This record gives sequence, structure tokens and C-alpha cells, in this order.
Amino acid sequence: MPAIIRILICLALCLPAFAQALPPPCNSGRVFEDRDGDGHWSRGDRPLPGILVSDGLRLVRSNAGGEYSLPWDDGRTTFVIKPAGYAFPTGDDGLPAFWRNQQYHDGPALKFGGVPAASPACRDFALTRAKATRTPLDVLVFADPQAKTAAQVDYYDRDIIAPLVEAAGGRPAAALGLTLGDVANDDLSLYPALKAATARLRTPWLHAAGNHDLDFDASTDEDSLRSFRHAFGPDTFAWEEAQASFILLDDVIYRPGGKPAYIGGLREEQFTWLAAYLDTLPRDRRLVIGAHIPFFDEPGRETFRRADRERLFALLAPFGKVLLLSGHGHVQRHHYHGAADGWNGRAPLHEYNVGAACGGYWGGAADAQGLPDARMADGTPNGYASLRIDDAGDYALRWHAARRGDEALSLHAPKVLRRGHWPGVGLFANVYMGEADTRVEVRIDAGEWQPMPRVDAADPALLAENLLDDLATTLRGYDRLPEAAVSTHLWRFNLPTDLAAGEHVFEVRAFDRWRGEIRASGAYRLVDATE
Repeated sequence: MPAIIRILICLALCLPAFAQALPPPCNSGRVFEDRDGDGHWSRGDRPLPGILVSDGLRLVRSNAGGEYSLPWDDGRTTFVIKPAGYAFPTGDDGLPAFWRNQQYHDGPALKFGGVPAASPACRDFALTRAKATRTPLDVLVFADPQAKTAAQVDYYDRDIIAPLVEAAGGRPAAALGLTLGDVANDDLSLYPALKAATARLRTPWLHAAGNHDLDFDASTDEDSLRSFRHAFGPDTFAWEEAQASFILLDDVIYRPGGKPAYIGGLREEQFTWLAAYLDTLPRDRRLVIGAHIPFFDEPGRETFRRADRERLFALLAPFGKVLLLSGHGHVQRHHYHGAADGWNGRAPLHEYNVGAACGGYWGGAADAQGLPDARMADGTPNGYASLRIDDAGDYALRWHAARRGDEALSLHAPKVLRRGHWPGVGLFANVYMGEADTRVEVRIDAGEWQPMPRVDAADPALLAENLLDDLATTLRGYDRLPEAAVSTHLWRFNLPTDLAAGEHVFEVRAFDRWRGEIRASGAYRLVDATE
């Protein structure tokens, strides 16, 4: 027999032995209280029984020794649902270390890397006792940072992060932070820089996935968040604080080759996981559901699959305290779901569609610091929201316009009018957190307060910027502001022209559901004129 044949036969016979020598993948380990803070199970540490561990489909509890075991399922992510009163250590990327990806064999080749194959060794999860914090719980909520260049990462850092860091004075900026998708704008190589900026807040931060966080070269929806999961962990998971359970959902269904390429909805395994997790919770528990695409439909078209919404709402209906948070729209809106949306709970279900951190896609003319105007299409300044939840599960929401202090509304009015002119020129009040029933009033020269009617119209201040962009012969910014769209939180009042010539002060007050009375003021002049 030729020597080469003998060598090939020998190698073939040896291959099973080599394969058996490879360590089998392991999806077991221990959840423990890390009393010495070294990140490893050691003498003096305490096993934590009853802790929920999941792979996004199955849900198990750690046993009396803190041990858990799940089947190895290549491509999934194993994570621990943080129990109230505990904290995870911070990973090298500044984010809480509560997960690990299961990837024993190479996954699909993707432009942004996907999930690389890694060691299949067993994994322990460390927790520490959380420091006693004041109640209520303060949460920062970002939507759509959506940076597409390194310059826009810098905008995010200077416009959103830096003021929060300064205000925190070396302390964590909040007890918890959420980003509701579109962390980047298709260029997922920016994730490390974006994570580094967010980590400066020294706050446990959780991320939902958006339609601009997809691997667009993936051939299936199941593979479309591999690069996101390599950077941020599970796409559907829960996190528990004393005041509430937070559930973040991937609600972007990717449809390669389809038009549109995605739609809002949930996968079958997400319903399986969510039903199992909700069964572990008391029905009076406050639930905060965070996702990217709004659960309501845009006018005239299905943007979230109705059947999925009805299934989700059926699971949530037994709970009396549910708040939905979403992003995606680059506007600020409140929506109250009822029977028409498939919600049959005891009271309407509140969804707060959070404005974007990038506002109008980091567009508009730059200020003296080189930061773009970034207003959204409804006239709301870019920024972020805060959510406060008390021990009873009651909540308060607030919008923070980037670098604008406590500004809660903006006014637009003419500077000068002819005295005696037809009184049909409007003063507009854009109340950023306004709802359909928000009371907004105006008074002129400290007179009687009068109601301002809400109108379905575009913010004239943004319309003016659109016209300036049209008339400019050179670019006013790298990108324009978005075209003004109908705002859901705009009020109008006809300025009187039958007053004395001279300056007249107008004051506007609105009654915010959570902040109470908020005010802004301005002035216009009346002048006499002859033809």
C-alpha cells in the first residue's frame, strides 16, 4: 500500500479521537453573591438560589447551590435576570456583565462580524449586594442616538452625555439607563465608541435593538442581530428593580428582500419566553416594556403586526400597571391603547413614544460649540427622557431638551404687527410633553388667563428653518433639519391687535401631567402705520 494512502487512512481513523478531545460546549454554572468582589466563585462567596437564568427561550431557576443548567443551543445568548437588591459587575466595556453568547461553531459571515466562535467553558455569574439607594427609582431613557459617523458620536457625547456627567458630579447619573434602539445608524463599527460614551454615565445601561442596528447582510431575521448581540447581549430580556420589572423586546422583524425590509412584531420564541417570565410575577407588579418600533400603527398602514400586538396585549392584560416605551419615530407622542388596538385591560394602556437623542438625525445649522440644531419634525428639541417610579409603582415622565435646562415648551410669534390688523396672526406654543387633554392658557400684559386651543399643524419655528434652508445658497449644516410635520402637541392663540401701540408681553402656562405648571413668555409690538 502506498505511503500516502496509509497516512490518509490513519488520519481518518484519528479524526473521531481528535473531535472527542475538543471540550464539549457548556451552558451551566453558578449564580453567586461575590462577597470579596473578585468576580470569581471562591471561599466566602454565597450561592444564590432561585435566580432566573434564560437563553431567550427557556427559563430556569438556580438551585440551592446557586447552580443552573440550560441546553447548549448554538447562536443563543444566556443571561441572568437581575433580581432586585443586587447589582452586576461592570464589564470592560462599561456595561453590566449579565450575559454571554453561545457560539461554538462559526456563524454566518457578516460585514460587522456577528458573534465570533468562543470558548465553550461553563460560566458563573457574579452579583453583589446593591448599595442602598434613595427611592423612588430614577431611570434615564434614550431613543435613537443613531450616529452614522465618528463626528455624530462626538455630538452624542457632547450634547447628551457630557451635561449629564457634569450634573452627576462624579456619581452615577441614574439608577438605570435604557436605550430604545437605533444605537447606530447602520454602521455598527461605531458601537465601541458609542458604548464608551454611554459608560461615562457610570449607570447600569440596557439596550434594545432598532431597525438601524441590523446586520443587513444576514439572510434571516434570526441572524440579523448577531453583531448587536456581540456588543450588547440578549435582544429580549428582563431586569428587576424593587419598584418595577423592565422587559426589553426586539420588535423589529427583518424581511430580507422585502418592501419594506422590516415591520414591527415579535417572534414565536419571544412569546414563549415572555409568557413564562410573566408567570413568575405578581399581577400588581409595575411592568415597563421597552422596544424600538411603536406598538401602535402609523395612520393608514400597519407598522406593527396586529396579530402580534393582540397576543402581546393578551399576555399583559392581567397586569394593572403597565407602561410601554418606544422610539423610532423621531417625534414625541403619547398613545393610549384601547379596544381598537386590541387592549382589553381595565384602563387605557399608556405608550410613551420617546423623542430621539439625535433629534432630526443630527441635522440643522451648528451653534457656537459646533453642535447641530437637531430639532425633530414635530418641533421638539433633541434630548432624552427620565422616568421616575415610586415604591407603589406610580411613575412620572419628563423630557429633557439637550443643553436647554428646564425648557418644557417653546413659543413662536411675530415680532411686530400693525395695530388694528385683522386679529388672525397666531402665537404658537409647542408643549413638548403635551397630550390631547393638556390645559394650555395664555394671558396678555398680565391680564386674564384665556384658553389656547390645540391644533393639528406643523411647528412654524421649524417651518421657518426649512424655508431658510431652501433660500440659502450655501449649506447651513451638514444635513438639513427634517421637513416640519404635524405635531400632536401644538397650541395656538390669535394675538390681539386692538391694544395700545407699543410692546405687549404674552405669558403661556401649561399643566403637565407630572410636572405641574410650566411657563414661558415673550413679547410682540403693535405699531401704527398708514398706507
